[in-house]
Parts: sequence; structure tokens; C-alpha cells
Amino acid sequence: MGKSRKKPDAPLLKLLAGQKLTTPPIWLMRQAGRYLPEYRKLREQKAGFLPLVEDSEAAAEATLQPINRFHFDAAILFSDILVIPYALGQDLTFIKGEGPKLTPALVNHRLDLLTKLPNRLTPIYETVRRVAHRLSPETTFLGFAGSPWTVATYMVAGEGSRDQAVTRAMAYRDPQAFSEIIEAIIDLTVLYLDGQIEAGVDAVQLFDSWAGTLSPQQFERWVIDPTARLVEKLREKHPNIPIIGFPKGAASRIKAYIADTQVTAIGLDETIDPYWADQYLPADFPVQGNLDPLVLLAGGEALDQSITTILDAFSERPHIFNLGHGILPQTPLTHVSHLLEKIRG
Repeated sequence: MGKSRKKPDAPLLKLLAGQKLTTPPIWLMRQAGRYLPEYRKLREQKAGFLPLVEDSEAAAEATLQPINRFHFDAAILFSDILVIPYALGQDLTFIKGEGPKLTPALVNHRLDLLTKLPNRLTPIYETVRRVAHRLSPETTFLGFAGSPWTVATYMVAGEGSRDQAVTRAMAYRDPQAFSEIIEAIIDLTVLYLDGQIEAGVDAVQLFDSWAGTLSPQQFERWVIDPTARLVEKLREKHPNIPIIGFPKGAASRIKAYIADTQVTAIGLDETIDPYWADQYLPADFPVQGNLDPLVLLAGGEALDQSITTILDAFSERPHIFNLGHGILPQTPLTHVSHLLEKIRG
């Protein structure tokens, strides 16, 4: 059994329990990041991104920075989805201007030749413990992990890509080998999220950033089915933990994703028409989203119109206000302040 949740005053947890709130709770994906001058200063003190994640006190500070500045309704753990491949035995580096690199890439290397190193996750549990006791009872603490498909795309190709062609080709060509990678990710991700929950997070989000590149049949096989099994295994340990699913690019497949994965709430990316989503998705099912990060960057009348549209579309269901993906590093702080004033004012 998991920890009992002791935050009856947290708006986001009320909403995830199915309550409609007059003012939607708000947090932003990637809110602990480069748009904050205090984060950039912290980042400069470290030799790279991974050393920051592995320094529990620094990672706790990064987690809390947006809460201290903006008082969002949720803090999200400062970490990265690629700590799972790192703990499965791949080497992880973040190269400036190029992004993450994982070696050896599994497109030409066997998974069973990797040496699993689950202790690489230990500093993250310590980060959770340090943050959990510093948050107010009103602030929900979100843990997270990457969903199996998205994590696998990095493990197979050794890096990110626009179309995930290397991984999609492997999944067609050798589904047995690819299934073994997916199973390894599921098992370690359940262990990882269990560790986060035991250390003090209140809810978790599953990021499937590359879900939108698959054909319908492959989406069912590599997004819905693995996510469903991950959710089921996690709920065996923590029956009451709220789980937000975020299958970016899933479009009309989100209804099947909700039905088959049994997530608590669905995150919508910015390409989804919120009025369509409200009509199409199950009544009273909690939704999260879905402001375009670029309109938050642009500001002005376009931002105000977008906020109004989203609030109107989801006014009759439980709704967490968020972006359709992560906040962009160039986003002015004044635009974030304005967004919060519009939501809460």
C-alpha cells in the first residue's frame, strides 16, 4: 500500500479526485527551467545537466524555484525522463546544442549486455524527500517518468529525433527485441515511480512526448498497451495514486488511450481543439492543458484570447490549466505572471 495522501486543501488533488473547481489549478510543464534567471544561475554552478539532477539539494532548489516565484498549484520534480535508460545501464550525456546522447544505442546493441544500475536513481528519491517537507499543504507534488514508447525511442536511436524512424523501423523489423526493451522500461519505471511515491510525491505524470509518430496499430501496441500495464502494476502498489497521462500528438486516439490505460486525467497538447475535446472525451473526466507554449511566449491579445477559449471550453469539467508542452526558455516572466492573473483574477 502506498502513502496516504494528507493534503485535503490541495486544489489539484481535489480536481484529480473529480471535483470541479471555479478556478482551475495551474502548473506549467518544464516550469523548473531556463526561462527562470534563478535556474540559469544554479545551472551555471554545475558541470552539466546530469550533475544537477544527481545533486539532491540543487535539484530540490530547482524544483522549488517556480513555486517560490509564482506559487503554482503544483511543484514537479526536477529530473529527466532519461534517468531510466541511465539506470538500465546506458551512459547518458547532455551535449550543448545537440541534446541528450545515450550509448550504446540499442539499434545495434543487445539490451541484455547492459549492466543495470538502479542505484543511479537514489539521488532522485532524496530530492523528493527534501522537497516534500518544504511544500505547503496547498501545493501538490508531482513526480513523473517517461512513458515506455518515448523512453525506448531514445534508447534505440541513442538520441532524440523528429520522426523516430530508427525506432519505428526496429519495432516493425524485430518486435520481439523491441518488446524486451519495452518490458525492461516498464519494470524499472514502476520501481522508479514507487520510489518517488514512497519518498513523498502526491501524484505522477507519464510523458509520452513522441506518441504522435505512430500508426494506429503501432500506437495501440507500443503506447496504449505498455502504458496500461505500467499503470496497472503501479496501482497494485499504490491503488489511490493519481496518474496523469500525456500522449503528445495522440489526436483522436486520446479517447482509446483514456479507456484502455485507466489514467486519472489526460494531458492535451496544443494541437487539440479544446471544444472538440470537451465534446469528445468522457463527461467529467479531468483534463489538463492546453495553451500553446508559443502563444505564452508571444503574449498580448493572442494570449488573452487563447486563455479565454480554454477556460470556456473546459468550464463544465475538472480542468488543470497547463501548456500543451513545455514552457520555452525565451518566455518572458511577465507573460507567466499575466497568465496567472488571468486564471486566478
